[in-house]
This record gives sequence, structure tokens and C-alpha cells, in this order.
Amino acid sequence: MEKTRKYLWGILYGLALTVFTVYLLLDTFVIARVYQVVPRENGPSVTESENKNEEDNGTEKDGENNAENEGKSENGETDGTTAENGEAKITENSYEDDNISITVTEYRENGTTVYVADVRLSSAEYLKTAFANGAYGKNVTGKTSEIAKNNEAILAINGDYYGSRENGFVLRNGTLYRNSAANDREALVVYEDGSFETITETAVSAESLAAAEAEQIFSFGPSLVVEGEISITEDEEVGKAQESNPRTAIGIVGELHYLFVVSDGRTDKSEGLSLYELAEFMRSLGAITAYNLDGGGSSTMYCNGKIINNPTTNGRTISERSVSDIVYIGY
Repeated sequence: MEKTRKYLWGILYGLALTVFTVYLLLDTFVIARVYQVVPRENGPSVTESENKNEEDNGTEKDGENNAENEGKSENGETDGTTAENGEAKITENSYEDDNISITVTEYRENGTTVYVADVRLSSAEYLKTAFANGAYGKNVTGKTSEIAKNNEAILAINGDYYGSRENGFVLRNGTLYRNSAANDREALVVYEDGSFETITETAVSAESLAAAEAEQIFSFGPSLVVEGEISITEDEEVGKAQESNPRTAIGIVGELHYLFVVSDGRTDKSEGLSLYELAEFMRSLGAITAYNLDGGGSSTMYCNGKIINNPTTNGRTISERSVSDIVYIGY
């Protein structure tokens, strides 16, 4: 009888441990937790204090888009884009109106197909970010193309996938959502005037950056180009990433002149780039500052209503990975 009880207790303990482990895995990677619903039109800044572990489950409604002119692709299909002033000129690989000029060019570098969107703006207000499902939270994800369509983006790339990590600054469209710094991580700050700066998160507070009129902070990295010079070593990588990968990067060439870059990888047709190769490529395009965003299966470029590149996680299936956020150009 004594042995039977010990045996039963052992089984119950094993079951409890298994259930607890499964819950932890689901909570970490699957269960979605919405901390704040984000309105389409930015209102007053609302923050979540990581130190107090507060959750805001607001229900603000999406703002309405007041633009009147809806862009159409060459075949006449609506692509979801809008132009505030005048008729937009749209081709298969470009978009142009009075405020926004985008040209997408395909390159071949180191056995890899790379897509570059050259972006010129009349104002930094057209460089924006958006969360999946219009909500800041944990495990809240959507495909880059879906998030882009929901926000009427003209051009979009995946962001830093903030939701896959517990720390790292998150400031988007002028609102600070997470202020916990990631150790030794370089972040990219985009200011209200459209200028770029890379910082080390532990060296400055997110609140001070917000006070200095930061509009966006991306926490992924590393920096690729700083002051026109490559800022990484040839053997530098993100964690245990493969040497050659699909990549996503953003750079600035001059005032209100940007580069959105995505490379294919992990396929027979496109090997992928190392971080150093990506940095060399960004510098060759004239980037003064360039920054590495989330890559691998996340790397996706969307323009004029369609996916431009060939996103893949395993190299066998061409499909988008769901992500937590995008960087986009739009109204």
C-alpha cells in the first residue's frame, strides 16, 4: 500500500509538472495578451509602466482616414493607398504624389536577391509604425501584408518583433509603451524631424528620448552603419543566427531620404546575407545610418498592395511569418 501511494504521488507530481511546463510554453509563445489598444489616429501619449507591471486594456476606436484619393495599381485594382494632395502616380515598382516618392529596385548581391525601396518624403509624418491587430501586447501578431493593408500603407517592412522579447524600448508614433532597457543592445531612434540616431539602451532612459521628441524606437540591431562607416565586424551575428539569412534593414541617406531594404534567403535561388554583407550593401547605397531589423522568416516587403519579396522560414515554403509590428510609409 505504501509503495502504491508513492507511485501515485509520483504520477501526480509528473502530471502537474507537465501541465505547468506546457502552460509556461503557451504563455511565452502562444497566448496573446493585449496591454493596450492603439487608435489609428494618435491621441495623447499613454504609457505602460514595466516597473509596476500595469496593463491597459483600453477600447479606443480607430481613427478615420480623411484622405479622399484612393490609389490604384496599373491593372485598376485598389491597393489601399491614399494621397492627400493630387493624384498618385503608381507603377509596378513605384509610387509618387506630392508628399511621397518610392522606387523599388531589385539587386543581386553575394548570390542573394535584395529589394531596395528608395523613399523621399516631404515630411517625417509619413514615416510610421503599426502594431499587429492595432494592439500593443504579448504574442499579438499578424502578417506584414495584413498589418500594412489595415493601416493603408503604401510601403511596409516588418519591424523589430518587440513581442518576442520581455525587454527593450518600445516607443511608436510618439507613444512610449515599454521603458525597460535591454542589456548591451543598440536601439535606433527616429526623431520627429525624421533624423536617425543609434543609442545603447542602458546608457539613456526611454523617457529622456521621448522628451527629446523621439517618434520611434526600434530595439533589435545591431547598427550596421554609423556616420557613413560600417559599425560591425565581419563575424558579428544576432544571437545564434545562421551566417546567411533573409534580412530587413532601414537606413537614412539624407534629410527625409530613406532606404527600406529586404533580402531573400534560405533558398536555392537566394542564399541570404551575413550582417556584414548587409552593412556593406547599405553603405554602398549611401546610407549614413543603417540599422538591422528582425530577419529570417520575418523579412517581408510590401508595396502598392502586394508582397515584393519571397519570405520564408524554412526555405521550402514561400509564406509570411506573423510578426508584432511593421514600419511603413503612408498617410
